[in-house]
Amino acid sequence: MIKPKSYEEIAQSIENGQNILFFTAAWCGDCRFIKPLMPEIEAEHPEFKFIEIDRDQFMDLAVKWDIFGIPSFVVIKDGKEIGRLVNKARKTKAEITKFIEELGVE
Repeated sequence: MIKPKSYEEIAQSIENGQNILFFTAAWCGDCRFIKPLMPEIEAEHPEFKFIEIDRDQFMDLAVKWDIFGIPSFVVIKDGKEIGRLVNKARKTKAEITKFIEELGVE
């Protein structure tokens, strides 16, 4: 999982290819719940580059992308959003996997 340090790094990362932005925060209990499962989810979906976005560090980006609940996932293909799983609910590995598979991206 890529952990960008700047807005420029995020912009470059999502410009090309298939990316999943994982919005999280250190204080978020639901984020801590799913984080240990993220390596498995990544391994099962190698067609995507996973990018962890600290919501507190990149608050302007979270607001711009309407990320008001975490953990949340936004899928970007060649710079354009193609799907989102954004809400305040705790997410399970099964829910995230289903979301990714329903995108129909290979």
